[in-house]
Amino acid sequence: MQIPFAPSTHSSLGVEWELQLVDPETRELTSGAIEILDELRPAGAEEHPKAKHELLQSTIEVVTGVCQTVGEAKADLAETVRTVAKAADRRGLALMCAGTHPITNWNSQKISPKPRYEQLVENLQWLARRLQIFGVHVHVGVRSPEKVIPIVNALTSYVPHFLALSASSPYWVGHDTGLASSRSKVFEALPTAGLPYQLSGWDQFESYMGTLISTRTIDSVREVWWDIRPHPDFGTVELRICDGLPTLDEVGAVAALAQCLVERLDREIDRGYRLPSPKNWVVRENKWRAARFGLEAEIIVDDKDTVVPVRRALLDLTDELMPIARRLSCTAELAGIERIVAHGASYQRQRTIAEANGGDLTKVVDSLLEEMATGL
Repeated sequence: MQIPFAPSTHSSLGVEWELQLVDPETRELTSGAIEILDELRPAGAEEHPKAKHELLQSTIEVVTGVCQTVGEAKADLAETVRTVAKAADRRGLALMCAGTHPITNWNSQKISPKPRYEQLVENLQWLARRLQIFGVHVHVGVRSPEKVIPIVNALTSYVPHFLALSASSPYWVGHDTGLASSRSKVFEALPTAGLPYQLSGWDQFESYMGTLISTRTIDSVREVWWDIRPHPDFGTVELRICDGLPTLDEVGAVAALAQCLVERLDREIDRGYRLPSPKNWVVRENKWRAARFGLEAEIIVDDKDTVVPVRRALLDLTDELMPIARRLSCTAELAGIERIVAHGASYQRQRTIAEANGGDLTKVVDSLLEEMATGL
C-alpha cells in the first residue's frame, strides 16, 4: 500500500487543543458543542474551520492553521478560544482543560451524533465510551517522508519529558488515581493507541497500515492514535502524548519543545547523522514513570541505565535547544518550561487545591476554570 506524504518546506507548526464545556454551577461536564458549533459555523460551510466536534458533546477542539512560529500558533488559538468562550457563555457554560475532568462520570456523557464517532463506539464499545479524556496535539512539519520514521523513533526518547511536563489528570470520576496522568493509561487501552512501533522506514509504515486496512482493523491512517505518529496528509510528525493543558502559556511551552526537537532532528539527518532508536522497553518504562510520578519521576537516559530526575532532564534539554529556539523565534515560549517546573505541573497544582480544601474536587474545577480564563 502506498501512502503519499505531503512534505513541508520547513518545521511549520499546528496545534490542536481539546477543551471541556463545564457548567460553572454544578462544575460538571455539560453537553453544548452541537449548539455552539452550529452558531459559529459560517454560512454555507459544514463546520467552523478552527472549532471542531469531538467524541463527546461536552468537548470542542480548537485548532490552528499552518503557523510558522509558536507565537503565531498561540495567537491563532487565543482568537478561536475567545469566540468559542463567548458562545459558551451565552449558554451558561465555561471552558477549561485538563487531561481528565476531576468529578464527572463518563457514563453521563453523550456521544456526538456523527457517523465516525458512532462507528468508533460500535467497534470499541466500553473502551470508546469511557474516553472522557482531553489532550493537546502538536504537528511539526517534516521535509521528506524518508525523515519521518527516523524522527518518530528518535522522539520516543522524549515521551517522558512531554508527559511529565503536561501531566494534568490525577483524578478520575471523583477519585485520586495516584497517577500524575491517568489520561495516558486510559487512552493507551485502545488497540491502535499508545507508543509507536519502532519501524525501519516509510515502506514498513506503509506495510503496517496496509495490513490494518486490508484486514478491516481500521478504515484509514487517522485511526492509528500513537503517542507520536506521522500525519501523511499534513506532512508532519504529530505529538499526541500530552495531557490537556489548562493555560495557553503551557500549550506554547510544549509546542516550542516539539518544534525545536523536530527541527534539531531534521537538521541532524541533513548532516548525515543516524538518529538513535531507543530500546522499546526503556521507552515503555519511562512513559510509565512519567505517568505515575510526573515531574517527580526519574527516567532512564542512556544505554548504561543511567537514571536522572526528569526535572533536570527537562531543564538541560531546554538549555540545549535555546539556540534552535532563537532561530525559530520561540525562546520565550521554550523558557516557559522552566516556569512550569518551578511553579508545578497541572496535576501538582490540582492536588494542592484539593488538599487545601479538604479534598473538595469542585474547588479543583474552579481553579481550572480560573486558569483557563486568566493563565497561571
